[in-house]
Amino acid sequence: MSDFADLVARAVNPSMSREERDDVYRVVKQALLRLQEREGLDPADPRTALQQHLVEETIRDVEADIGKILSMQKLERAFAAQNASNDAGL
Repeated sequence: MSDFADLVARAVNPSMSREERDDVYRVVKQALLRLQEREGLDPADPRTALQQHLVEETIRDVEADIGKILSMQKLERAFAAQNASNDAGL
């Protein structure tokens, strides 16, 4: 599943809006449904639920990573601004 997570992570990036990322996730979910149909998996098959759960879990993980990246960028900007303010005051 890590290959799948890497693929999803490469399809989105922190500079995308939430709406743009949701569009990518929607495409991923549609692709999963098409694969399940092609494999002839019954919607009641436990493997279907597991695959859907793994996709949702991957999306949550990617979103958490994006949140961490955005938070770090914000902290770095605040630190740079604080240092610039301190340097100007000296």
